[in-house]
Amino acid sequence: MKTAAAVAALLLVLASCASEPELPPREKPPAGGQLDYQLGGAYQPDVPVKIVVRDRSKIIDGRRYNICYLNALQTQPNKAEGGLDWWRKNHDDLLVKKNGEPAIDPEWQEGILDISTGEKRARILEIQKKWIKDCKTSYFKGVEPDNLDSYQRSQGAFDLNATKEYMKSFVRYAHEQGLAVAQKNAAELGDAGKKEIGFDFAITEDCQARNECGTFANAFGRDFFQIEYTEAGFNKSCADRAGKVSIIRRDRNVVPYGHEDYVYEVCSPTV
Repeated sequence: MKTAAAVAALLLVLASCASEPELPPREKPPAGGQLDYQLGGAYQPDVPVKIVVRDRSKIIDGRRYNICYLNALQTQPNKAEGGLDWWRKNHDDLLVKKNGEPAIDPEWQEGILDISTGEKRARILEIQKKWIKDCKTSYFKGVEPDNLDSYQRSQGAFDLNATKEYMKSFVRYAHEQGLAVAQKNAAELGDAGKKEIGFDFAITEDCQARNECGTFANAFGRDFFQIEYTEAGFNKSCADRAGKVSIIRRDRNVVPYGHEDYVYEVCSPTV
């Protein structure tokens, strides 16, 4: 006969299984695969490209692994839904304010979303759940939530811990949709991005210039994709890590092919 302790242990296991439904399968981008970063406009990528990042409003490239860009912690520029004016009209209290006006990221002229409390985080996620689902129904396989460093521009409204709490919920919901999720920059997370939040891979910008590439390599192995915007950073990255991770150089505004400022170079091998 089973002892009472054994029965109790079995019931705990069953309760745990019941409370954590199995997540749908999700696919990570191919490690070391050549990346093209097309946030400034969609265009036909080079033949060796395996992975394409585009804004959530764009159509996927059906022959490649597609990642859906979503501005998770700031407003989107020039968008009816998700732009600063849209947030001010519909959810003004979810914007960080300075002297009664929205705090603005000076580089990209974007408002900062206020994730300072659990209640505000929950409301913002409810709004963004639709956008995450749109990524799924548009046949993207991954999501890139941007601006994990917004706490640095939030006028002290929230800190990195609030960012971590929000992204745990964001990643959990995206995983429920069968989407892999990228950690975008934020080397200060260390290995917490993967181990605590649950990011599946990483996309970095100028990690060479910031001396951060080793942090991402330690946390994600080959599952990180490196974008450099300077020639010096790109060349040093290729010398140090070509063949180990995917490395490209792009122009700072990631303009589409054909634009006079367009830059695209690669040193990583295709897979």
